[in-house]
Amino acid sequence: MSGALMLDVAGLTLTEEDKALLQDPVVGGLILFSRNYESPGQLAALVADIRACAPEILIAVDQEGGRVQRFRDGFVRLPPMASLGKLYLQDSAQALVAATELGWLMASELLAYGVDISFAPVLDLDFGVSEVIGDRAFSDRASIAVELSGAFIRGMREAGMASTGKHFPGHGWVAADSHLEIPVDERSLADIEALDMAVFARLMEQGLDAVMPAHVIYREVDSQPAGFSEFWMQGILRQKLSFNGVIFSDDLTMEGASVAGGYPERSAVALKAGCDMLLVCNNRKAALEVRDYLHSIDHGGSERIASMLARDRADIVALQASSRWQSAENLAAELIAV
Repeated sequence: MSGALMLDVAGLTLTEEDKALLQDPVVGGLILFSRNYESPGQLAALVADIRACAPEILIAVDQEGGRVQRFRDGFVRLPPMASLGKLYLQDSAQALVAATELGWLMASELLAYGVDISFAPVLDLDFGVSEVIGDRAFSDRASIAVELSGAFIRGMREAGMASTGKHFPGHGWVAADSHLEIPVDERSLADIEALDMAVFARLMEQGLDAVMPAHVIYREVDSQPAGFSEFWMQGILRQKLSFNGVIFSDDLTMEGASVAGGYPERSAVALKAGCDMLLVCNNRKAALEVRDYLHSIDHGGSERIASMLARDRADIVALQASSRWQSAENLAAELIAV
């Protein structure tokens, strides 16, 4: 059973406070950011220290590619996923091969340094209005996004990494950035199901391991953002789509989460809606409030989280010497250069 709180740390090494916090039973996950990364050697040492405190903790990062890649120097620079969508329109077969290889490459490198998951892939569609999504999306067409993200996930699985589709049921229609605002999507449930949600539904049929809901209010459907909505999390995800994987909340410190109240209130609503793990980032005070709240309700954690732990880890020297890694590195460079 894994604790329900995923938090972060401030620096390149752990403080004594960090070490004590990571050993708290309600803390089940740690997300790393660019500020936690200096070099491959430093990352390996940091992960080793984290594992010494909490051997079974889930270590995550956002390593999507393009502008959302936390670890850069010493890692292969990954192209934005939109580059695969453009390639698909020219040569679909080549794009699917590229998607598989990039998924494998991203996952293999992280796993080699002891990181369990990247919160990837982005399953949102790019409708041309959301700057926060934009080229993070594979395509503006659901059918293409399904094929490419499915291939990317196959590559991740070959490396031994579980997948997380975000941001359910779709963030691409709204212009507002949920980090800074409270986005409202005015479309009907039928429109969302036919477009954005169709991608998630197809990937769930293929075994998507986890989802992260959007801090977006779909006003015609429910008054709460998706991650706080029992309608979306229970009625749609668990029941209609028969999804039994992990549900990660998006960061509870984001402005899009503020509609639920303070941090204990946000936690309570997210858990009631059905989230298995609560992300609280870039705000230690908020993380401690959530920790204390979880203790106050004697929260037992989630059995689902263990399924996200790494299934395999490659040796980085052997990995980088392999022909597959070298080919994938060249492929990534070619797509960035286009």
